[in-house]
Amino acid sequence: MSKVSRLALGLALAALCHLTPAALAAPASEAASEAGAQQAPAISHGEAAAELKRLQTEQDRIKQQASDPEGNTRLHELEETLQKLDADVDKLSSALTPQRAQLQAQLDVLGPPPAAATTKEAPAVVRQRADLNARRAQLDAQLKQAGESKANIANLSDQLARLQRGQMKDQLALRSESILNPQFWKPLVSPTQEDQARLATFTDQVVPMAQLAWQPSQRAATIALLLLALAVWTLGRRLAERALAWFCLHKLPETRLRRSALALSTTLATVCTTGLAVQLVYNAFTRSYELPPDLVELYGQLLKLTLTSALIAGLGRALLCTRHPSWRLPALADPVALAMKPFPAVLAGLLLLAGTLEQLNRIADTSVQVTLLGRGLVSLVVVLTIGAALLRANRVRNLLAAAGERPEARATLAGMIHAGVSVIVLVSVVALLAGYISFARFLTYELVWFDIVLCSLYLLTQVTRDVCESLLSTNYASGRVIKQLFGVDDSHLEQASTILSGIGASVLLLVAVLALLTGGFGTTPADLLNSLVMVLGGEKLHSLNIMPDRILNALVALGVGIWLLRSVRRWLDGELLPKVCKEPGLRASLITLYSNVGYVLLVLLVLSLLGVRWDNLAWIVSALSVGIGFGLQEIVKNFVSGLILLTERPVKVGDMVSIAGVEGDIRRINVRATEIQLGDRSTVIVPNSQLISQNLRNVTMSNSTQGVASLQLTFPLNTDPEQLRDLLLDVYRENESILDVPAPSVMFSQLAPNGITLSVTGYVGSPRIAANTRSDLLFEILKRLRAADISLSVPQSLRLENMPPFGQEPERALAAG
Repeated sequence: MSKVSRLALGLALAALCHLTPAALAAPASEAASEAGAQQAPAISHGEAAAELKRLQTEQDRIKQQASDPEGNTRLHELEETLQKLDADVDKLSSALTPQRAQLQAQLDVLGPPPAAATTKEAPAVVRQRADLNARRAQLDAQLKQAGESKANIANLSDQLARLQRGQMKDQLALRSESILNPQFWKPLVSPTQEDQARLATFTDQVVPMAQLAWQPSQRAATIALLLLALAVWTLGRRLAERALAWFCLHKLPETRLRRSALALSTTLATVCTTGLAVQLVYNAFTRSYELPPDLVELYGQLLKLTLTSALIAGLGRALLCTRHPSWRLPALADPVALAMKPFPAVLAGLLLLAGTLEQLNRIADTSVQVTLLGRGLVSLVVVLTIGAALLRANRVRNLLAAAGERPEARATLAGMIHAGVSVIVLVSVVALLAGYISFARFLTYELVWFDIVLCSLYLLTQVTRDVCESLLSTNYASGRVIKQLFGVDDSHLEQASTILSGIGASVLLLVAVLALLTGGFGTTPADLLNSLVMVLGGEKLHSLNIMPDRILNALVALGVGIWLLRSVRRWLDGELLPKVCKEPGLRASLITLYSNVGYVLLVLLVLSLLGVRWDNLAWIVSALSVGIGFGLQEIVKNFVSGLILLTERPVKVGDMVSIAGVEGDIRRINVRATEIQLGDRSTVIVPNSQLISQNLRNVTMSNSTQGVASLQLTFPLNTDPEQLRDLLLDVYRENESILDVPAPSVMFSQLAPNGITLSVTGYVGSPRIAANTRSDLLFEILKRLRAADISLSVPQSLRLENMPPFGQEPERALAAG
């Protein structure tokens, strides 16, 4: 190749190297431009910046309103505004995130800048990469600002919640006029001009809606929807109840599930038809009218109040079940159920009316006097209704007792609940008379919430138990299918049913406790106690670091924990363990171990709720360690020995033991000592450490439960041994306590100058009857020896033995010679 040719080829390669980056950059730039044209940003940079600025401004405005020194701010409206702002932040983040991903994809197409200094990129590629990096940095900053705004909104929401709870506590401590004072009822007769103006403003929002729905063109549809709502609420409810009752009676198995399912269906039918009727009424007036935000909020509150009232009425009808007393779930006498029949419906209706008035006052933002009047009406309605129900039920029970009829059996827990409700009603009446209207309203609302939760828990617990029993019963198709599918026997199905029902009841109980502790109507029991303490001068208590809410939570946890431990213990002893474990001793040990561990954990939980920190108790632990080393060592030793007895089980409840001259049956193994019942029915308390450290004879520990009745008799040398053998065997065989297998036996044990010695042995069903059996045998043997003119040798030797059946050394029980 010539020099000219080589020079031309070099110039061509150099030009190609310089043109390649530009040629590659042009398609990349075109691809990025096409991608940007296909996916236009949902929001521009300026719009995103403006939206972030608006969100920040709204947050500052909410902070300013929430810190109003006069305290006239409606915190629930600010909470709703915060929820809307939170939704706007999520919407903005959702719009910015795809744009950021798109920019990152475009940068990935361009790739990183070349590392080599000799490699050059086209200026268009450099500018495009810089522009994309700048836009990505802006989006990252906006996304970061949106995240900070969301965190600030969450923080503001928590602060508003605390302010609302503080306002509630202040309102509970507020004292106004008594319900006996005419000034309390004055707003009902002559409201102030300010209240009239606020109610007129609210009416101006409602009247156009009613006028529009009542126009000639809309009137027929409105009337039709209202009539349909009435039909659903009355006729529809009855049809739904009858249909569900027919299903329960004809499609469900003939178990208790029919009763519980029927009660549940009655409650659900009442609530569902009522909710549907309210929705139809709402559609009748709002199908052509857009409600303002205040009316939308009012509708939501009224819907919740209506469904609550329907639930009260449904639970009352389902649990009282006056039409079919045999289907009634709770143990109520028929006269008592009939006496209480009208009260659930009356309570639901009056609570709906009084609650509606209170909601109207809240939406219209009426004065304090009108608000207190609404709260007083609500409290008065609930107190009078529940109090009248309690009085009427007690009067019927007293009449039954006076007539010689036995009232229904009531558990201790039911009596405690009855007493607690009576006390709350009495305290509410006193609060209304003293002028603590908000406090009385809180008590009555919480009382209603407690009744709802308690009745719902009872109904759902019954349904859960009955469903588990019917579903896993081999008497029905479901149980047989499960048995065939998993290859389990009937006992395992019964155990699974018990365990599942216990788990379901525990979950329902936990949900009920959480519902009661969190409060059903805007506050918690801890707020109530704090309010009472503040009224009684709680600043001094707070200065001493005594927290009423911690004390209340600890007391509630202690009461609920003790009741729960006892309930679970009764369930283990009465339902689960008899099906899982057939040995009574093991069941007793497991129950005792569960109780000990449960109470220890409960004490630790209560101390934790009281705010006790274990790192602050190091000096107490040190002092206890010294005390344990001296005075408490025996208690600790017995406690540890008791745990060993319950886990290792060398002895168990029901065993017959002998230790240090004490022989009897173990009746109970406690934490410190074991109770042994002797033959004379007296009880010996033996420390657990002795059962571990000393030699202990357990007569019934082996698999065999048989006892031994053994006699050793000496006769003269001239007596026929075969005749003696037959006589002794006949006596043993004829005795009812002697077992046929193993058969009685006679052994020639000794030949001496003073006579021959025969040992006769027979087995009985239990070691506990061996002594009585030996006594009966001796009576019969002596009788037959005299009849056969056979005498014992002189001196004679008579020995009775109580030997274990497995070749152990017999114990000398009686010797004469």
